[in-house]
Order: sequence, then structure tokens, then C-alpha cells
Amino acid sequence: MLPKRPFGSTGIDVSILGLGTVKLGRDQGVKYPNGFTIPDDREAANLIALACDLGINLIDTAPSYGNSEERLGSLLKGQRDQWVICSKVGEEYEGGLSRFDFTPEHTRFSVERSLKRLNTDVIDIVLVHSDGNDEAIIKEYRTLDVLAELKAEGKIRAFGMSTKTIAGGLLAAEQSDGVMVTWNLQYESEVPIIDYCRDHNKGVLIKKALASGHAALGADEDPVQKSFDMIFSHAGVSSAIVGTINPQHLADNVGKVSR
Repeated sequence: MLPKRPFGSTGIDVSILGLGTVKLGRDQGVKYPNGFTIPDDREAANLIALACDLGINLIDTAPSYGNSEERLGSLLKGQRDQWVICSKVGEEYEGGLSRFDFTPEHTRFSVERSLKRLNTDVIDIVLVHSDGNDEAIIKEYRTLDVLAELKAEGKIRAFGMSTKTIAGGLLAAEQSDGVMVTWNLQYESEVPIIDYCRDHNKGVLIKKALASGHAALGADEDPVQKSFDMIFSHAGVSSAIVGTINPQHLADNVGKVSR
């Protein structure tokens, strides 16, 4: 069975691999090396069932992932208690373009909308989907403060930020339950944030662990295995999100972290 790790001090335990679902809801403006076809409901249900069978309990979505949230609301019906759902606030995707809104009003609206779309009374983890201006989002918009209020109201269980800068990541970790940061074989600048989270009992989710499918090494090396070995050797990492919709790739990934 796939190991689980705590998401900081929240009491939420997550499988060390999580299933990213952007490909369930959106096929435009995504940074993958190859095109893909959005799975139909049967294919999506089979993928989720496989993930569950493999021991994955973390599923990652966002309002900016097309209709991913709405689909999950239907696909997870009757099995909500088996999943830790992570969603986002801040980024909207409309007409092929992203726009951002970090205001308190939109943050609250977004969470309420996600609750309805996901057909749930509570979202386990909600992260701010940063546009890169991490510190301004925290200090000027005070988006994390709104998420703290929603947590106190029982609408979310934990909150944090998907950051893009080192300073922003450290500030977000200080003021929330955890962060989502980038770490892969080509990019390790944000490891100090993971170190901080380990030392202060904060949760860490890893995005772009396989460089959005671009990970590559020499012919005699397995980039996926090397990526996972590097990431999960760090005690500060709670989970890494993989966005595959290929059942064999998903099973292979789980096999490589369960060795």
C-alpha cells in the first residue's frame, strides 16, 4: 500500500502521491509536451478507482482546471470519505485565458462555489493559486486571512498557498498550514521552503515533480525513479502531485515510490 505522510499539523494524512486532475477538465493552455484527449466519464471513473486501489487518497483540483471540480463532484459521489480533496482559489480560466482575483470577496465566493461543485460540505485543503506576486497576495489582499476565517467556520480543514517565489513560499508557510512548491531534477531553488516546513511542522505538496512530463536524463537512467527518490528522501514533503490520465503510467509511478 502506498505510504501516507501528515500534511503538517492538520491531522490530515495524505498518500505520498496525489492525483492531479487538470486533464479531467481542460486541454487548452496546459504545459505538457504532448496533446491529450480529456477522458470521458467511464475512463475518468476507472482512473479514480485505480488510484484508490493503488492507495492514493489525495486528489488535486482547481476552479481553473476547466470543469474538473464539477466532474469530481459526480465521480466521487458515494466515496467522499475515501478522499482528501485539495482545491484552489485565485485563478479563473475563461475563454482560453487565465485571470486572477485574490480579493476577500472573490476568495469566499470561490470556496462556496467549489463546495457546491464538489458536492461536499467541507474541502480538506484549499490553496491560493498564485500569479507570482506571492507577497502582495499575502500582505495586501490578505487572502490567507480569509481562508483562515473559512477554516474557523468549518468550510475547509486546512489552507495554504501554491507559491512561485522563495520569499513568498516562506511567508505563506509561516502564516498557513502548508504550501505547494515546485521541485524536480531541473529545479531545486525552493528546497529551503521545504526545509522550513519540515522544521515547523507545515505541510508540503510538490508540483511539477516530473517537470510536467519533461523530465529527462541519460539513456541509462530512469528520470521518474530518480525524481521520486530525491523528493521523498526529504522528510518535509507530504505528497507529490502527478497529473497523468494514463492508467499504466499511474500504476508505474506508484510502483516506483513503493519500492
